[in-house]
Amino acid sequence: MPPLSPDARPPGRLARRAALGLLALPALPARARAQGGAARASWPDRPLRFLQGFGAGGTTDIVARLIAPSLAAALGQPVVVENRPGAGGTMAAETLARARDGHTIMLINNGYAVSAALYRRLPYDPLADVEPVAMVASVGLVLLAGTGPEAPRDMADLARRARAAPDRLHVATVGVGSTQHFVAEAIQAAAGLRLTHVPYRGTPAALVALRNGEVELVVEPASSVLGQVRGGEARAITITSRERSPLLPEVPTVAELLGDPGFDIQTWYAIAVPAGTPPEVVARLADATAAALADPALRERLAALGLAPRPPVPPAAVREAVHAEIARWAGVFERAGIERQ
Repeated sequence: MPPLSPDARPPGRLARRAALGLLALPALPARARAQGGAARASWPDRPLRFLQGFGAGGTTDIVARLIAPSLAAALGQPVVVENRPGAGGTMAAETLARARDGHTIMLINNGYAVSAALYRRLPYDPLADVEPVAMVASVGLVLLAGTGPEAPRDMADLARRARAAPDRLHVATVGVGSTQHFVAEAIQAAAGLRLTHVPYRGTPAALVALRNGEVELVVEPASSVLGQVRGGEARAITITSRERSPLLPEVPTVAELLGDPGFDIQTWYAIAVPAGTPPEVVARLADATAAALADPALRERLAALGLAPRPPVPPAAVREAVHAEIARWAGVFERAGIERQ
């Protein structure tokens, strides 16, 4: 699996070791293979608890509820979405890490990697206690400007004004420590800009501030602001994914504007299980996710949200990519002078 972003690749030695390890896995004895196949076929034997760490109506909640019926059809058991909001998803991740019933899974997003890189004392070990299994979908984040005369017209205008008067332009996000906050920091670092961060409590409040001219810029996933951009209420200056979004094809990427092909930041969604889950169960869940994402109806509904379904890859590659994303965010924080908390 290609990493979530090019500069998030694990060190060469680790990558080679992982690749060699995958190629050199010893063959299981026939009896072990038979037992593993039986475990894979019999799981799940009761409904699955599908955690997600945010409130009802948010994108993570919507994605979980969209894929749950398809997972249930593939697995032959109900998949019940359970919202456990709090602390940016860490409460749900703690619940997952401690689950021992063999039937608890979770939809994590890139906030999981951000929290792992930022916080020293989480109530779980993000590298050792949770096992990512399958990528579901991803979407780039948009740097959004207002439509008033004071709003930047494009990235060149933003750069000119920000360099002429550092810290005079304001960028709103959904809060200090949010993914949007750190994406704003990453854009500033890449472009050599200095903006003033203004945190708000949620996307609606940030967009109201943009509309009222209280801030000049907002960072949000493209899926959250399609209506505003298409309705002419805001202007998308750039998008952080490596490639342009098919839903906003006229919006240039940060990579092309800055001539930096390695710039690729996306909000992503992945299914995870507690560490120690039997490999046969991990494989069955990965297969079920791939089957769910092959459903044209589900793909169409994800695309309507601006989300690109991810192609199936081995669970080990998903785990390595998420761990690399954690390392990538740690590097972003270090370069931005943001201390671990």
